[in-house]
Amino acid sequence: MSVEELAQGKWNLEKSENFDDYMKAIGVGMATRLIGNKLKPSQEISVSDGNWSIKTVSTFKSSELKFKIGEEFDETTPDGRAVKTTVVADGNTLTATQSGDIPTTMSRQFTKDTFTMILKAKDVICTRVYKKAE
Repeated sequence: MSVEELAQGKWNLEKSENFDDYMKAIGVGMATRLIGNKLKPSQEISVSDGNWSIKTVSTFKSSELKFKIGEEFDETTPDGRAVKTTVVADGNTLTATQSGDIPTTMSRQFTKDTFTMILKAKDVICTRVYKKAE
């Protein structure tokens, strides 16, 4: 299956490691980190004619990322940073590279039932595992 086929659908966060340290590394304040650490967001991923949409939904804040593979775009991250982002596909993995004051990468490695999201900023690595919703 292609990454496009594997990725589409609704995904729920199952577990998260090192998210607080990642948020600290990108400059998120303590109050927002306290809320962020308690959230169990879902991600809804769809693709139409090469246009990708990743909606992240939680009780605190929701956001939508729209992009085409390989094309740089302006993004305002959920924590308010203005960055230039490029998403590339390699096998079953989507990797978003954000350039700005604090460069970050976010990769999503898909299988049929789960995806592992690896977030990197400075020397911090955060791993978040999502499971496909029924």
